[in-house]
Amino acid sequence: MAAEPPVLPGAEEARRWAAEELSQPEYRDAAPPWVETLWEDFLEWLSSLDGSPDPASTVPSPVIGLVIAVIIAAAVIIAKPRLNPKARKAREVFEPEGVLAAGDYRRRAETSAEAGRWADAAVDRFRALVRSAEDRTILDPQPGRTADEVARDLALPFSTEAQRLGRAAGTFDAIRYGNRAADEGDYRAMAGLDDALEALKPVRSTDHQDGSHEDLGVSHPAALP
Repeated sequence: MAAEPPVLPGAEEARRWAAEELSQPEYRDAAPPWVETLWEDFLEWLSSLDGSPDPASTVPSPVIGLVIAVIIAAAVIIAKPRLNPKARKAREVFEPEGVLAAGDYRRRAETSAEAGRWADAAVDRFRALVRSAEDRTILDPQPGRTADEVARDLALPFSTEAQRLGRAAGTFDAIRYGNRAADEGDYRAMAGLDDALEALKPVRSTDHQDGSHEDLGVSHPAALP
């Protein structure tokens, strides 16, 4: 017996499938930033079809359905590793095979920057600021610590740099785990944050009755006004 040809949905049914499948929040949460842009463009294209046949269109409905099916499959492939708990757990700052000193990370970052390897430079400069915070006893050494956890834990003693810390953590994850291309601006922003934290004296936000603030006991230059 001859195999029956695969059943392809019509344009209207394919649009419904795409809307139901790709509207699930886990796809939006797990996808890298460029996928969100592609998704928005795709939605605009779907809305332009509005379900009515276009006499000027030369694209048959089965082809439209096949294209949508391919897009759904691509979304699943992209999102699956990020939805996997093991993959999320592996998004740690340091490589498990070894941890360098802060100065070593900075030198390695500078070498990468001179060679134009901006992704390696930005990643290592973020690692440098984390290692420096551990050396200064601002952070306790913690295997498996993620960039988001770094930003959260350093936002208290360095409250003036909380936003930059959040952006740096996002940049680190996007470059290291999201395959996002990096440029000189990413590295310079990371290096600037590292330098700024080195120049600041971390403080604890606990207020005493006399209005003073208890610092973390770290001997370091006072924060700039």
